[in-house]
Amino acid sequence: MFVRRGIRFLLTLFMTAVIVSSLTMAVVYFLLSRGPSVPRNATLVLRVPSALTEVNAGGLLGQVFGAPPTLRSIVNNLHKAAVDDRVSRVILVPSGGQALWGKIQEVRDAVMAFKRSGKSVVAYLEYGGDQQYYLATAADEIFLMPTSPLDLMGVASYELFLRGTFDLIGVYPDFLHAGDYKTAGNLFTEKTFTQPHREMSESLNADLFDQLVLDIATSRGRPVSEIRALIAEGPFLPEDALAAGLVDELAYEDEVLALDAEGQPQKISGQDYTKVSLQSVGLNTGPKIAVINVAGVINTGRSGYSSTEGSVVGSDTVIEHLREARNDSTVRAIVLRIDSPGGSAIASDVIWREVVLTRTDTPVIASMSDVAASGGYYIAMPAQAIVAQPATLTGSIGVVAGKFVVGEAFSKLGANIESVSQGRFAEINSPVRAFSPAERAKVQVQLDAVYETFVRKAAEGRAMTREEIHAVAQGRVWTGRQGQQIGLVDELGSLDHAITVAKQHADIEPETDVELVFYPPARGLLETLRQPLVSVRKNFPAPLFSSAEMHALSAFSAAFRLFKQGEALMLMPYLFLP
Repeated sequence: MFVRRGIRFLLTLFMTAVIVSSLTMAVVYFLLSRGPSVPRNATLVLRVPSALTEVNAGGLLGQVFGAPPTLRSIVNNLHKAAVDDRVSRVILVPSGGQALWGKIQEVRDAVMAFKRSGKSVVAYLEYGGDQQYYLATAADEIFLMPTSPLDLMGVASYELFLRGTFDLIGVYPDFLHAGDYKTAGNLFTEKTFTQPHREMSESLNADLFDQLVLDIATSRGRPVSEIRALIAEGPFLPEDALAAGLVDELAYEDEVLALDAEGQPQKISGQDYTKVSLQSVGLNTGPKIAVINVAGVINTGRSGYSSTEGSVVGSDTVIEHLREARNDSTVRAIVLRIDSPGGSAIASDVIWREVVLTRTDTPVIASMSDVAASGGYYIAMPAQAIVAQPATLTGSIGVVAGKFVVGEAFSKLGANIESVSQGRFAEINSPVRAFSPAERAKVQVQLDAVYETFVRKAAEGRAMTREEIHAVAQGRVWTGRQGQQIGLVDELGSLDHAITVAKQHADIEPETDVELVFYPPARGLLETLRQPLVSVRKNFPAPLFSSAEMHALSAFSAAFRLFKQGEALMLMPYLFLP
């Protein structure tokens, strides 16, 4: 009896502690999440960090103390500031480079749109890398810290090849592909570039560099040839950057803040301004358009999180969101916002089918972020229109599959793997030996069939012939600008531009404001309290690995941890950029 009473007492004490803790966090959440007081004649200091994401991982601490800004939160801040009478100017502070260029172009587009309000925007560079400077050129003026170089040097990409490492440890990567440019397996199978791989990488870099030069030249009012010549002379000392007219002034942040300010400058941070609702300044009202985020590697099942790959897009979850949106009679159109290198061919096809079913009742527009390639392109194909940033990586219409043969590696450790099987191809996925000629032929037939399905459905979606798609497919990755030129993309622009296109298809007047309904929806406090410890992606341990090295480890482990053994993958080649 005493034991039972003791257990009941402990349980009561535990539940009381949980309730008190939850109520305490709820009170803190309420106090900290209220909209901030925006001073008159305020300067919005908008910092653009590295590793911008489409969707926030969330978690209770993030809701209470402020989660890292997402791409959309930064864009929304610029939209609000443009119409908010309390905000007189914006100081843009690009504080980190991104892995790719699409999201940087998205923010740049939003800065250009903000300038049309007539308010000023200046950029402050504490460090001037290529991407930071590219974003800064959208501002009216650029200020560079007096001791910071301007590292404007062009575009470089780096790709890792692990074959030599596998040879050392006795692992044989046995991969097959459909498409000469389908180089996702080259990470494992090659020691250097193949000719198609190098050709594709050089083409991507050349187009990205041309975009960089053209946009800088346009914004700074300089000839393209002059900007190209200046980049060839980079990096620049701060005084040389000023003399070359690449920046307008050398100053510290406090000096930039004090410009045109009477007395103590009134400023508000981007993090605080995010708490100002769109509705409070007259935005995000009117007919509804759903925005369904597909951000991460595509796999079967529910969406979730991988400690190595980050966000994983589950086909079941995307289907659920598509059905919910199309069954909502108040939703006039759907924008499928894609930031994915692809993944499982099966999961991609499942989502493709649901997009086909959805578009019969509700217009569907695809909006591409940094990357929408391979499986990420596959799910965009049925949309009424595809909108991409000029620097988006897309295409990669091809298939790859294979296995890692680890028999020799285990043997070096004194281990031995034996098998017992029935069936001619029962051991096709054997981890001990490479594919036999008959097995290799069987796998290749399957890959070719998936590839033909990919090409056929792309031809149907793009209103092109099979031969036209095959000529630009074969696994080749293109920029969004190249994709538009060859027919894989309809228009170039941001998510906001895709929303404009969606309004056209939904017969909504262009000047009519719309309410955006995002999927997955933001989690409320009660739901967050039930799952308070949502992991947040980070490059850890930071002192040991660079972001490129973490990406390499991520790429290596994905084949083991995310997909079914022997599964055909619609996965874009991994690119390693500084």
